[in-house]
Amino acid sequence: MAKRINRCIDLMEAGHPIYYTGAGELTYENGKKQSQTWADFLIVDFEKDPFDVVGLNQFMQGIVDGGPTPDGYRMTTVLATLPSNAKPRNEVEANAWQVRHVLSAGIHGILHTHARQADAVQAFVEQVRWPFQTIGVGRDGGLGQGQRGAGGQGKPAALWGLTQQEYVKVSDPWPLNPDGELILGLKLEDRECVANAEFTAAVPGISFAEWGPGDMGMSYGFSDAHDPPYPEEMDQARLKVRAACDKAGIGFLCSWHDPNMSEEENLTYMLDWGVKVISGGNAEVKEMGLKIMPRD
Repeated sequence: MAKRINRCIDLMEAGHPIYYTGAGELTYENGKKQSQTWADFLIVDFEKDPFDVVGLNQFMQGIVDGGPTPDGYRMTTVLATLPSNAKPRNEVEANAWQVRHVLSAGIHGILHTHARQADAVQAFVEQVRWPFQTIGVGRDGGLGQGQRGAGGQGKPAALWGLTQQEYVKVSDPWPLNPDGELILGLKLEDRECVANAEFTAAVPGISFAEWGPGDMGMSYGFSDAHDPPYPEEMDQARLKVRAACDKAGIGFLCSWHDPNMSEEENLTYMLDWGVKVISGGNAEVKEMGLKIMPRD
């Protein structure tokens, strides 16, 4: 029997790397199909694709109706990016409605983009949380009061198989709240993000962060530097973001597609380097990874 709603938290608590892929078309039918995905979680890309919350609601219903997952969870874990960024705090606050809408659809976390400043990340965490949650608030961690409003908990509670009272208690960021079922990630993907990475990664409520090599490369003047081998500036940026994640005790998300290495060598490089969220993989890559680092 699965311990949690969010499979990824079970895996991360056990120290296992996790693997993901894109969610694909936001329809009920695709939700049912993706309920049996090989991936540990799915990403809905609202950063670049249309902000289709109606489709997201249909997709999430399909995720539940197609379940349980092959490993016994009620539903596949689903995260989303947002159309807005997390550059300054006022951008996050002005676009808080996006956070409310995707969480009310029943997803399990958000990966926020271009997280440049610590106070913007604090605002991000605050918008996700209910006002009655106090872990990390004030002197306990520097966060302000949660800003998520009541009234939108009915749909996600039903999807999660919980009462509304149960849902509001557990729909809080992990590991800040040990009982939380939401995971929040950051894209530290430009020069300003790198400069402030130590501070943004340390904000209570964040589970993992990535260094976003595509946007990172552009911020350093390279039109296409997504994959290795990287220029020196890019390597230094990657190391700084990884160090910030390590210091904060959160996972590091990374891809690695060196054309001079085999797929297995690329994966082994990431696992040996301690990458906790594997990007750019597929079912075969995950299968290789589980042979290298088996799950109990």
